[in-house]
Amino acid sequence: MSCWDTVQAYAFRSLGYGERLLPRDDFTICQQMTLIGSGLIWNIYFGVLALIAGFFLANALAMAKASANPWLRKPANGFILVFRGSPLFIQFFLAYFLFLNLKQSTGGFAWLTSAWAGALVVLFLNTAAYSAEILYGALRSVPKGEVEAADAYGMAGWTRFRRVVWPTMLRLAWPAYTNEAIFLFHATTLVFFSGFPAFQQKGDALYYASYFADKTFNPFIPYPIVAVYFIILTLALIGVFGLVNKYLNRHLPQEQRRKLRFRPQIIR
Repeated sequence: MSCWDTVQAYAFRSLGYGERLLPRDDFTICQQMTLIGSGLIWNIYFGVLALIAGFFLANALAMAKASANPWLRKPANGFILVFRGSPLFIQFFLAYFLFLNLKQSTGGFAWLTSAWAGALVVLFLNTAAYSAEILYGALRSVPKGEVEAADAYGMAGWTRFRRVVWPTMLRLAWPAYTNEAIFLFHATTLVFFSGFPAFQQKGDALYYASYFADKTFNPFIPYPIVAVYFIILTLALIGVFGLVNKYLNRHLPQEQRRKLRFRPQIIR
């Protein structure tokens, strides 16, 4: 089988299309790159959906945490503390245990025990908690002069928040939020180690890398391939978020524009 035939057979295997059986012998670099790349589709799926949904929840949590109303502030603080205070790896296992019990007790919600849904929920809640803390810090850093200027123009309430406070908060938070987005995509590899099963061998990038490492007894080919794919994905994220950052800072002089810096979170 040529490399092009391999790509046609396995490029979308992780989605259920193409060849159903995995290669059994004579593993080639093309096979490993194609299948690991196929599995990366699931990592992108987890990352993109969790990031989009988590962004909206994070904004709500940041507003609630900054609220003077204790009925809003205390639940938001508790949510952020739980998901920032516990390891993501443990959250996966606890969530799978809860979803499994929910399925057994109600006879429904079986979809939550699958990786495509259950693991996505965990990633969504986790990134929302971290992003909320970033946005809350940016909210506290909004210059009072800008708020006073909005008051002078007759803005108040929702109009002031929408046109002055929220854009400034987002501009200040964006570099740190970019790092959170990058870390989230890296964290999607933990889905492989969680209790959520891969349905019909439709796993993520690490699933296929582990398969090849076990079959060939050589982890020094598949795992570096995973690393290369994620480096490319990280560069793509930096490019996209960099464009958004330029848009958010478009009104500032060139020397005052905040530049993105990738700062990996070694301990989280």
